[in-house]
Amino acid sequence: MSSGTLFGLAGAALVGIGLFGMLVRTEPLLRILCFNLLGGGVFLVFGAVARRGAGAGFGGDPVPQAIILTGLVVAFAATALAVALVLRLASAEDKR
Repeated sequence: MSSGTLFGLAGAALVGIGLFGMLVRTEPLLRILCFNLLGGGVFLVFGAVARRGAGAGFGGDPVPQAIILTGLVVAFAATALAVALVLRLASAEDKR
């Protein structure tokens, strides 16, 4: 089994675990964590697909790498915003 296949399978497993957690968990912070896990799996699958194309004899394409890097930065910013909103909602409920 090649490394591209292993990365693809690991990414698919992360997507499955993240999706299961999103459906089962009710706590907001755990749902954010599961959503990040799902996103990381998608990035890993996308990277595995790009690597597999480069391994088939085609030239390496930097566009998928740039998209993954941009997606990671956006996911980090969205996670920080989501955690801040959950903490603000929790503190507002405590004041009531």
